Amino acid sequence: MKAHTKETQATMTPQKSLDYLKEGNGRFQNNLKANRNLLEQVNDTSDGQFPFATILSCIDSRVSAELVFDQGLGDIFSIRIAGNFVNPDILGSMEFGCKLAGTKLVVVLGHTACGAIKGACDDAKLGNLTGMLAKIKPAVEAIVEPKDASQRNSKNMEFVDNVSAKNVLLTIENIRKDSPVLAEMESNGEIKIVGAMYDINTGEVVFYE
Repeated sequence: MKAHTKETQATMTPQKSLDYLKEGNGRFQNNLKANRNLLEQVNDTSDGQFPFATILSCIDSRVSAELVFDQGLGDIFSIRIAGNFVNPDILGSMEFGCKLAGTKLVVVLGHTACGAIKGACDDAKLGNLTGMLAKIKPAVEAIVEPKDASQRNSKNMEFVDNVSAKNVLLTIENIRKDSPVLAEMESNGEIKIVGAMYDINTGEVVFYE
């Protein structure tokens, strides 16, 4: 499989880009990697890059977007931060990826058993981590069940995963609210903004459409 060129990128639509990621995750789950020569892709992308998707994911070592979607060099912009939330710098990176570099899809990718989500559920305090986890707290507060405080912590994995899912949805809301550039592109049909959840037990990505 060759690296994307300006010409192949131009053929990508938001839906086609989403389908590519779904197909890639299917290959990943079945251990059927696309046939790529990565060194050849290094050479092919040396004069430019033409990715089709921008993916925001967690820093978790088990959730590399390139691997779980079976993509090669030059295929996706990968933005990673613990808890996969947005801030002005990340929004600026997304705007660059879509408006200037031509990607057709923005994916906010959460995952099960997320350590950052667990930390927010437990109200963890540690240096700069304290302020970072505060950005995830709205997702914790948005999950109203269980009401019993003893069940609203990292020991309750159902609660943790529900918070993870809500965090993805709130992040998408924040992208649309805080980036007029991306909101306009989505409104015009130039891009899609979608959420997804990666299951660390199975390798499956479920998209929220």
